[in-house]
Amino acid sequence: MSGTDQFSSSLLHQLESILESDPFIDEVGFVHPSQFAAISDSSMSLEVPLENEGENDASNMAFWSREHKLGISTHVMQPLYIAAKCAFMSSLEQYRTRISLHKMIVTFDSSSLVSIENDVLKHSKALLLLSCDFGTAWNGRKEVVVKKQDVILYLDELKFSSLVLSYSPKSERAWSHRRWVIKMIAGKYTDLHEVLSSESELAKRIAEKSKMNYRAWNHRCWLVSYMSKSQVVDELVKYRDWAGLHVADNSCFHYRTRLMTRTLEDSWHKEDSKATPAHIPEVSQLWKEELTWSEILLKRYIGREALWLYRRFLSLYWIKHFAGHMGETHVDLFVDSELQLFRSCTTIPDNVFEDFQSQAMFAATYMMWLITQMDEPQSVETRDKVGKELEEVLTKVFPEKAFLWDLVRAKSGGLIGV
Repeated sequence: MSGTDQFSSSLLHQLESILESDPFIDEVGFVHPSQFAAISDSSMSLEVPLENEGENDASNMAFWSREHKLGISTHVMQPLYIAAKCAFMSSLEQYRTRISLHKMIVTFDSSSLVSIENDVLKHSKALLLLSCDFGTAWNGRKEVVVKKQDVILYLDELKFSSLVLSYSPKSERAWSHRRWVIKMIAGKYTDLHEVLSSESELAKRIAEKSKMNYRAWNHRCWLVSYMSKSQVVDELVKYRDWAGLHVADNSCFHYRTRLMTRTLEDSWHKEDSKATPAHIPEVSQLWKEELTWSEILLKRYIGREALWLYRRFLSLYWIKHFAGHMGETHVDLFVDSELQLFRSCTTIPDNVFEDFQSQAMFAATYMMWLITQMDEPQSVETRDKVGKELEEVLTKVFPEKAFLWDLVRAKSGGLIGV
């Protein structure tokens, strides 16, 4: 073995020793050698000489470990990656060979297989911390874990993928691995309450730190299908204030959309298969509260398109699943409340700001959209009530879009096909 190979192997051994000695490491980062001087503490850090073997200053440090946080020097990433990849590929090949021999009913030492399994997990862990999208390493972990069928190992996989996400929050491989683990756990255990709660919290925390993280929100939406009725309600209520502080985040409201549609699924009223959501008090009350909350946000935060899009979703489903089943009076009451909302949001103060103009435009297009979603008699009646006001708003705020009202008017009158 050359000196370079020995150095690389030494680095890998040290990294794996750190990971093994502290199983509670929850964050990893990559640090430039010059930054080690600011964070170094000889009693809390691990040192490996990089160039001059006799030097032990901060610039020669390879790893830093403290309070369950791990720093890896960018200076050693290449040799460390090469050593980790070689070690992992070798252990994976040995593992697959042993499994093949087992299928051929060839006698072998089971303790030796356990040792090789541990090597696959150990080396893949180091490798994925350096290259989180190395698919073969994730698949190798799956092969070992699924064979053992131990829930503790599945939970360890969730913990490890969280560590990967601490430095690569948009890693599709890491998020996909978490979904695989949850599917495996769900196949063996029916109670996922604690796992799903921690998953939702993790996704929320990562979304806060990593803006526009579609993968985190997509993962959170995926979790909803596994949630119980009580968990769905808890998620809606618990994170309502949080959503109110992130009104520009469309992904946040897409998640609430997924939660709300979950309340309409058959599993919610399986006790009475003939019941509609409107006839289930807890469901209709939940939608009423969400509509009220949505209106408060629309009036509080001026000109936020994400809020108006969410309002469209709530209104459409309210008309489809609730108001119509409750009777014509409820439809009329809902339409009247939406007209009041429209009027309150189209008042533009003398000190004109762009946000108020945007608010008026969104309110106008919302009302035109709502008219097209109603049955023809109700649509025509609403059109007649608000038509003049809509024309005035469009002419004042967005004259080049005024023709849209002509289209809506014709459509609601049955002149244009839906």
